[in-house]
Amino acid sequence: MVNIWEAAPEIIKKFLLYMQTVKNKSEKTVDEYFLDLRTFFRFIKIHKKCSDRYLDLKDVKIDDVDLDFIKKIDILDVYEYMNYLVKIKKNGASARSRKTASLRSFFKYLTIKLKILEENPIKELETPKLKKSLPKFLSLDESKKFLETIKNFNSERVQRDYAIATLFLNCGIRLSELANINFKDISPYDNSLRIVGKGNKERIIYLNKACLSAIENYKLVRGEAKDKDAVFLSRNKKRISIKTIQFLMKKYFNLAGFSHKKLSTHKLRHTAATLMYQYGKVDIMVLKDILGHENISLTQIYTHTSSEQLKSAFENNPLCSLK
Repeated sequence: MVNIWEAAPEIIKKFLLYMQTVKNKSEKTVDEYFLDLRTFFRFIKIHKKCSDRYLDLKDVKIDDVDLDFIKKIDILDVYEYMNYLVKIKKNGASARSRKTASLRSFFKYLTIKLKILEENPIKELETPKLKKSLPKFLSLDESKKFLETIKNFNSERVQRDYAIATLFLNCGIRLSELANINFKDISPYDNSLRIVGKGNKERIIYLNKACLSAIENYKLVRGEAKDKDAVFLSRNKKRISIKTIQFLMKKYFNLAGFSHKKLSTHKLRHTAATLMYQYGKVDIMVLKDILGHENISLTQIYTHTSSEQLKSAFENNPLCSLK
């Protein structure tokens, strides 16, 4: 695989290696750090007239960025960059928040870890306020309809697709986690499944009767595989790709009549977590471990009340019977 940050200046490359090896960030996350820093330093070079101001930002090289250049950056330069992200790049709060986090990590690394900056120039930089919204998810009845739609679909690979959807809705695992499941990850002794999540962190979840039944039914028609240990296979008998799973689930969303909901595989994870909390009465700390969250605040978005619960609250008001 091509390393997209090979051409980065040495000071950025060392930071990326630190995030990858010491902080144990995933390859995708480290690549995002690089892309964010590259955009930032491209802008700063033009802003400080260290590059042709009429040059397209994507053509600005940053291989000469060094500590002396970085020491000239102050908070006002960063505010100009944030203004650029809003006015020119049209970045929303979420995108700007991520870019802010990348800058924070980089300058914290230079200031605290390497101690080559006397003062962090962006320590007062505020993170853009994100709009808090409830996660989109399927109701219990919609979840049943979704699974029924897949089961009734006329396809030779319907057992595979049904098993994939069943694991999403019963286990709340991430898309990449599901695609990477191997048979060796499933323990026949206690029906546990070893999941390798973000940052290569491992966790154990347990397969219920629905999951075990769906997997066994799929194994009956799975056939020979080029990737023998991969649980879910593509048409050419290799490990199924993330894009293929996304395509399949979108197809079934549409067939079930949910196209207007703008659903995704991640929304199936939201659905599983919501159903566990609302119907399974799963403790929030247990749910945190099931989902593989580092911070409990990430899990708390699933504690939202349902419309039925809200309606019940109003109907149970002791004054509701007065006319």
